[in-house]
Amino acid sequence: MSALRDEMELREEAIRAHYAAAAAMLAGFDHAPRLARAAEVAPVERSAGIVTGARRFRSTTPGLVTRPTARPDGVQLAARVQAVGGDDLPTPAQAAVLQALRRALAIALALGEAFAEATGLRELKQANLEGRLPEARRAEFGELLAAESLVVLSVFGNATAFLLAPQAGETTVEIGAVDEVLTDNPSLALYGALWELDQDIALHGTDDARLVATVLAYAEALMEKVRARGEGAARTAAFTGAAWRIEADDLPIAGFAPARKARGSTLVMQFKKPQEVVGNHIAKYQAMRLAKMLMAYDFERKMNPFAELGGFIFTFMGDGAPGTGKTTLIQMMAGLLNEYCKATGYPFRYQNFGIDNIDSYQGKSGQNAKAFIQNVMDPAVIGFGTVDDIDQIAGKRGDRQSSAGQQEVTAVLMEAFAGANTVVRGNCTFGMFSNFPENVDDALRQRAGARFLVDGPQTREDYIDILALLLGKKHDIPLGSHELFAAQEIKRAVANSFAAHNRPTEAGLAEVFDAVQERIGPLDTLAKLGTYLKAIQEADPRFTGRAIKNITDAVKVRAMDFELPDEWMENPDLFLFKDYATKTAMIADLRRPVTVEMVVQEINRYADSEFRYADKSDEVAIEGAVRDMRRMEEAKRRYLEGRE
Repeated sequence: MSALRDEMELREEAIRAHYAAAAAMLAGFDHAPRLARAAEVAPVERSAGIVTGARRFRSTTPGLVTRPTARPDGVQLAARVQAVGGDDLPTPAQAAVLQALRRALAIALALGEAFAEATGLRELKQANLEGRLPEARRAEFGELLAAESLVVLSVFGNATAFLLAPQAGETTVEIGAVDEVLTDNPSLALYGALWELDQDIALHGTDDARLVATVLAYAEALMEKVRARGEGAARTAAFTGAAWRIEADDLPIAGFAPARKARGSTLVMQFKKPQEVVGNHIAKYQAMRLAKMLMAYDFERKMNPFAELGGFIFTFMGDGAPGTGKTTLIQMMAGLLNEYCKATGYPFRYQNFGIDNIDSYQGKSGQNAKAFIQNVMDPAVIGFGTVDDIDQIAGKRGDRQSSAGQQEVTAVLMEAFAGANTVVRGNCTFGMFSNFPENVDDALRQRAGARFLVDGPQTREDYIDILALLLGKKHDIPLGSHELFAAQEIKRAVANSFAAHNRPTEAGLAEVFDAVQERIGPLDTLAKLGTYLKAIQEADPRFTGRAIKNITDAVKVRAMDFELPDEWMENPDLFLFKDYATKTAMIADLRRPVTVEMVVQEINRYADSEFRYADKSDEVAIEGAVRDMRRMEEAKRRYLEGRE
């Protein structure tokens, strides 16, 4: 038993004892659907080398008398899998699927036995088999059989998804709801599950990639359906209140919760070093710090000390004109995370949600967005998700020019980023990037907890640095009177950038700032800061309580405005591999006090961005109205000329 997790080991010999029964189930059995409707699927076509005879599996569980059902061709899942693609020999992917299914079935049957032993169901089965089950205990017997059925179904789906995860690719399959969930007894429950999986493979498994995707989709759907049933089921406490581990697979089983295999993505990306990002000082600095924050995530506790202490950036918006460095910023942050995760052995997953994920089929765009969110938020990985050109991908609500797919994406992202069920563990972050953030739905934009203004090179020194960087070294042009990259020294550049927000930069906000200070004096108390916030809200009604939350989160980020030492990333034993409590204490010791100056700067930074978006949005609307008026004037002139 593990001292850390208090898990019981499910012995390997107990699992292997069920290999023969599992193989027999895959070879063939008869089943007539009771809850699901059979689809019109073609019978399995086998080549001469594949065994055609389906063996009927008879349960060896004592006390269970199952009524045989009939289906002319039976369920022959092994043959169904091997027939995918039409080749005479099974492919590696098909072999992996069959091995995972056999192993998952054996694990499910073994854990079902452990459940029966722990609850006294084993004795009741024996008594039932011998005809001596007391009438008073028949209801208990039925409830325990139903509970064991849910247990084996949950474990079967869980183990299948876990074992097959390394075979997963980019292909996804939508199989719909799982219907054939039977709870009469465990054997019948597994028959129903395998029958429905056979149907799904026949409908969707046209090649190896779709075969794997279909099995994984079914396993996930089965787990979700059984979890919903199991939460209100009787006599499942022996399963939900205990934890098991299968050492050979490193598979943890804790009730109906899924155990996900950590799969990192192999990145094909041109990474950028921080010194290759010129300008964008605050955005670069916060991206570098956020990359190190993510690495503090504790895989054992499934929580990040930064998320608990405050100051973790879960969502951020990067906006700026075309060519100012948004893509370079993504390449830099992904490169840092990839480098850190390789050093520690942590799985890293980067995924971008692009315009190609918007589908013409109703509901598909929303499903793509949900899959994107789930992949990045997987608590078994360090995740970084980006939505580039979000103004084109997520539509404004009420905008008739937005497609139904864009509206679906907006709804999914809003729920994921700040919904009732959103859990911020601190293992992932999402960045939304746009050249035209004023075209993003207001409510979605306000769900970006931090704002990265990506304004590119600004000073004379910046332009000299970027010219020298992009030209490279294969030239003989002298540098001249300039200290190369001195202006990019991050601490000095960031301090200057933050100081620039001591007063607003947008004209409309500056008027509010000056008027408030003239009326109440310097903003040096909470009451005065609150007065300033109210004045901003009166000038822009969209400045709501969510804006205040984002500002206070940004202030907490500033309180965590310290650099985790590079040695902590290079030598994981110094920090990353320590226990959660130690990491939390080490971070708390570095925390800075919150100052009035910090709060004023963050209010101005956030409000500046909102005023900038509002001004651009209004200007775009005005320009559109002017164009419409001019068109109407021209149309009227031509119409009158035509009448003459």
